[in-house]
Amino acid sequence: MSTTYQRPVTPPERSIGQLVSDATKDVSELVRYEVALAKAEITADVKSGALGGGLFAVAGVFGFVAFIFLGVTVAYALHEGAGWPVWLSFLVVAVAMLAVAGALAVVGLGALKKVRPPERTIRTTKETVAVLKASATGKPSTVPAALAKR
Repeated sequence: MSTTYQRPVTPPERSIGQLVSDATKDVSELVRYEVALAKAEITADVKSGALGGGLFAVAGVFGFVAFIFLGVTVAYALHEGAGWPVWLSFLVVAVAMLAVAGALAVVGLGALKKVRPPERTIRTTKETVAVLKASATGKPSTVPAALAKR
């Protein structure tokens, strides 16, 4: 019984065209991941921004409608009930309604300030660009942890 030794089969070398094709596919996939990450981050911020904008709209509508309808009613009630002059009654009501509208505007502004740029997307995009630049110049580079996990 003779045993024959078989050489291990080595895969053929890949051509430059195949390497370029693979690199193009990888870059395209990275771009898709970055866009998906940006969409996910921006969606949450858009909801917060919409809430803030909605609160501003409510503040405006409330200030306008309440000033007209309730303001006239309360002003005349102060005039009739407390015996204040008409001008003073209307002035007190106007100041009170502006205070309520201002408070709602402050709450809406607080919600709008919570909107932030897509920080993770910006960071990973910068990392990707750095790796691509390094590979284009032939410099050795380490793959950032965020990219290695993909």
